[in-house]
Amino acid sequence: MSIGSLQFVVNKPGGPLGWWILLPVGGIALAVLWWSADGTHLSVSGFIDGLPWIGDFISRMLPPNFAFMQKLVKPAVETVQIALWGTLLGIVLALPVCFFAARNLSPYAWVFHSLRQVLNVMRGINEIILALIFVAAVGLGPFAGVLAIALHGAGMLGKFFAEAIEEIDEGPLDALRAAGAGTLQRIVFGVLPQVLPTWIGVVLYRFETNIRVSTVLGMVGAGGIGFELISSMKLFAYEDTAACVIVILALVLVTDLISSKLRAMIR
Repeated sequence: MSIGSLQFVVNKPGGPLGWWILLPVGGIALAVLWWSADGTHLSVSGFIDGLPWIGDFISRMLPPNFAFMQKLVKPAVETVQIALWGTLLGIVLALPVCFFAARNLSPYAWVFHSLRQVLNVMRGINEIILALIFVAAVGLGPFAGVLAIALHGAGMLGKFFAEAIEEIDEGPLDALRAAGAGTLQRIVFGVLPQVLPTWIGVVLYRFETNIRVSTVLGMVGAGGIGFELISSMKLFAYEDTAACVIVILALVLVTDLISSKLRAMIR
């Protein structure tokens, strides 16, 4: 297929069936999608019927209570602090693990597979669940949120760090090994210079995500602006809810802008 001077080229599927293999594959995909739609009760008419209720809810939020924003300054700052320390502690937890969770640096296969499963468990538990556990352990407040974000983030960062290590050029490592360099020297001079730009980009993305997550953790008592958000909704103070939403959007947009500038600097 061609569009003007551009041509779209697709290789023919291998095997005796050729393109006919797409028929059963497409049929299975449609069956799975239909099954999923039935299980989740997807309904266009239901969404259309709910639009007036959405409009009513939004109308109750207008105009936002801008005076309430003065009360949101401290929770907003606390949200940033939770995300910052959660990201930092996540890095601290991920760094010792990621080198041995990389296939090309792990000394034994069982070490590689064991640490990968540890990282999978850490990132497989949602931050909300972890926050509930830490609230029960250390009490209400931002510290529980920091621990929840740090533990989950360590699993995510450790996985991405390890995958970045697996994609490095082995040439510098071989040269250092031939020169008699030890393991630590190979990591410092052969691995880190290749992965640091990628790692920094991943950390910045993770910090953006943690800002969004920390705005929600307050709903379970783990600090941040989420507590004010859920409190205003429970009290039916929807003008205050709108103010919380505006502050959260401002936090996310400013964080995204700063992160984009920093990522552009390291490219």
